[in-house]
Amino acid sequence: MKGKVCAVVVTYNRKNLLLECLEALRKQTRPLQGIYLVDNASTDGTPELLLERGYITETPPHNFNAPWEKEFLIQNLTDGAPIRLHYVRMNKNTGGAGGFYEGLKRSFEKGYDWFWLMDDDSEPTVNALEKFEAYFDGKALASLVKLSDGTISLGSGFRIRNKTFLIITPLRETELNSENILPIDVAPFLGFLVSREIVEKIGFPEKNFYIYYDDGEYCLRIRKVTEIILVKEAVLLHKVKKPERNVNPYGSQKLWRHYFAERNKAIVRKRYISSKIAFLIWLVAHFISLNMKVLKFLKARHSWNETKLLYYSFVDAIRENYNRKI
Repeated sequence: MKGKVCAVVVTYNRKNLLLECLEALRKQTRPLQGIYLVDNASTDGTPELLLERGYITETPPHNFNAPWEKEFLIQNLTDGAPIRLHYVRMNKNTGGAGGFYEGLKRSFEKGYDWFWLMDDDSEPTVNALEKFEAYFDGKALASLVKLSDGTISLGSGFRIRNKTFLIITPLRETELNSENILPIDVAPFLGFLVSREIVEKIGFPEKNFYIYYDDGEYCLRIRKVTEIILVKEAVLLHKVKKPERNVNPYGSQKLWRHYFAERNKAIVRKRYISSKIAFLIWLVAHFISLNMKVLKFLKARHSWNETKLLYYSFVDAIRENYNRKI
């Protein structure tokens, strides 16, 4: 893989996992040239720990009204080559979507050629970037995601099973057991590698999504210009608290999370279902599903003020309203 590679890492209040992610990036047998670390206004002492461990030599000011950025030099632990660490301290938490937007935009403007997107609880194996190298030919590349118990996440990649209603489901066991590279339609931002050429054509992730579906929406844009390939030899460990093979953004009992998941899911369908009739059918089915969830949460003794966020998600999706205070 020729050219300059920059990892884009988004972090929020997981400073110890972040350090493990950074160490894994520094150990890559195919060295990185840069790391864009976007700190989403962490409150757990992330800047202080980065200072203590030698990643940065100064911390951000206590009060600032716009994102603060400073460049530092660290070393690749494999060959001692320099890596530029661009530390961006956000003045507010913009969610994963805002963080990836900011990191990809800034690294793109710095002139890097490839962008390796991941969360702070990611740990790529030391040869992950090297394994990507053999398959890089203008396509976007996804990592094989393994969980802390050693199992492979079915959410390593997704395929569109029904284009009419944009039904997207995780990979099946039979698909994961096929050849080393696997064409997919959607991948999470967990070791996801995209080229400068692709970014020039499609732009940056949707920052207004805050959390959920920003990676899916971005992949749907990528699929309009090129393929996405899952490279099974490029392995990334995802250190979630409760390892589950299936991806479920609705497992949380926090209704604000459901608001973003439901709103963004509907916005994606509004944008990418080509038939207006098909979208209306999907929207009716989605509204029925929302009513079932409202009843479920009310029975679980959630307050009406919380639960009505599900209805707001429906209205805000139709209007593409991103300004609701949650």
